[in-house]
Amino acid sequence: MSNNKSNLHFTVGRKEEGSSSNRPELAAFLLALRDAMIEEPLLYLCDNQSLFKAVNRWIGEGGKATFVGAPDTGILAAAIKILRKRIAAGTATFLVKVKARRGEPVNEGASILADKAISDPKVGKEWCQRTNRAVFTWRKLCREAGKVSYQDCHSTFNNSVRDAIRRGAAENEVQKHEKKLTGAWRQMSTLR
Repeated sequence: MSNNKSNLHFTVGRKEEGSSSNRPELAAFLLALRDAMIEEPLLYLCDNQSLFKAVNRWIGEGGKATFVGAPDTGILAAAIKILRKRIAAGTATFLVKVKARRGEPVNEGASILADKAISDPKVGKEWCQRTNRAVFTWRKLCREAGKVSYQDCHSTFNNSVRDAIRRGAAENEVQKHEKKLTGAWRQMSTLR
């Protein structure tokens, strides 16, 4: 590893397109690849199974694999490019899944470092360029300690957006039927 650790702290951009743990995990993997010399073996510990799936798609795929439709293609493409250089040099790169539980020392240490980097105003921002994908906005109902509030959510189309659309359509149908039923009930009560 290099002695200059300042290059290992970045804020991952494009927050307006939604956030998931996959994007910062992939960015952290790319930073580790960038920091390691091509000829230096690398052992990378990670608690995010999605990172392994994203990278695994490219192992042994040859010309079949494509970035079309893959999230975070810019970061993934840069990581794959470095991995290919490492393979061509005959350098070992090991990705090891660690437990993602509270109390696990490695996982807790990574969380502490991430929190410090987030709060540091000197930390640079990378991978910020917007894509041409549509960004959806919806309000999510939150209940905490008996209080109801709403949180604004933003994301490109994914399962959360799909669920919000379905929930909104269902709520709209419920409101229509409530109006019909309450109107009929009022009409019946005035007849009595």
